[in-house]
Amino acid sequence: MHHITVIGGGLAGLTAAITAAESGARVTLYEAHRTLGGRARTAEGPYRTNEGPHALYVKGPHWTWLKQRGLLGPITTVPPLEGTRFRFHRGGAQRRTPPLALLRLARVSPEHAPVDVDFHSWAATRVGTAGARAAAHYAAVALFHHDPGELSAAFVQERLVRAATLPPEARYPRGGWGELAERMTAHAWNLGVRIETGTRLDTLPEDGPVIVATSLDAARRLLGDDTLRWDSGRTALIDLALKTRSGDPFVISDLDAPGWLERFTAQDPGLAPAGRQLIQSQIPIAPGESKAEGTARAERLLDAGFPGWRERTVWRRDALASGRTGAVDRPGTTWRDRPAIARGSGVWLAGDQVAAPGVLSEVAFNSGIEAATLALKAARHEQVDLTQG
Repeated sequence: MHHITVIGGGLAGLTAAITAAESGARVTLYEAHRTLGGRARTAEGPYRTNEGPHALYVKGPHWTWLKQRGLLGPITTVPPLEGTRFRFHRGGAQRRTPPLALLRLARVSPEHAPVDVDFHSWAATRVGTAGARAAAHYAAVALFHHDPGELSAAFVQERLVRAATLPPEARYPRGGWGELAERMTAHAWNLGVRIETGTRLDTLPEDGPVIVATSLDAARRLLGDDTLRWDSGRTALIDLALKTRSGDPFVISDLDAPGWLERFTAQDPGLAPAGRQLIQSQIPIAPGESKAEGTARAERLLDAGFPGWRERTVWRRDALASGRTGAVDRPGTTWRDRPAIARGSGVWLAGDQVAAPGVLSEVAFNSGIEAATLALKAARHEQVDLTQG
């Protein structure tokens, strides 16, 4: 049996650990925090928030992998009535329907979008400048970037199509993503994975292959490799608990600028106590913008869509996510150009900013599987070489 070390207990690390253990390896997983799950952790207490909006996409590989292992658990979707409360902020007003240009563009296959042209330039040739801008801002829900129009057309178009598919792809683990992380943790434990939380490693173990499933910043420090860099976004996050009011919107998508508000208790009332509604927002902000500026934009959206929200607020939390929202690809680059999974010297990399396909958490999932597969293959080759020697 080969021994594999996994550093990091988020989705990428848990996926890598499970994949390796299912193949018969002895696995030790180290996590610096006291709990596993990374950005999939759900807050304890009466308001069960995640770190920003989270959703599973039913057409993605992560969904199938979880379902095959019985790890999906109870899943919620948006009730039809709540789906009718989807609002678009456009021209300074709330609208019930998106612009026709967005709908037309969302029907274009990502295969027809070029890699080496920015999204706005490409989309404008199809639906005009205003339509391209609105579509780019809508796609920000799956990009967390302050100017999606400047990114690769192929990269943005894939996310636009996934986010605008009807019926919607998005599904939500009941009770928050922490429930999903707990099921993955229990599965890893049952497979024999040794899990050590509250343990931060400053040096790499030398008793076998190592999978570093941390943020790129943490991996760069641990490996001493300054090339481990890739563009990500900065996002102002606001979590609010409001006294329930009939008729509040389910979602407000800002088409005038990138921004998103979502009432998560619409699909999962158990995320907040009775009589309370839980709203989470993400407002991408530019490098020169402050958290306060992003927060102010979110509050303007709340003013437009949630009457009296200030008087109804019973709990609030503001945060800033910097470089923690996944990879973004600029024109001329694809996921293949991101930091490679195989780092040499018995080290492999996993996470949401490395060279693996998918949307958001799917990148972490795919890279976790690939890192474990390559590490196992290398360990077997090493064992064969030792036997022959």
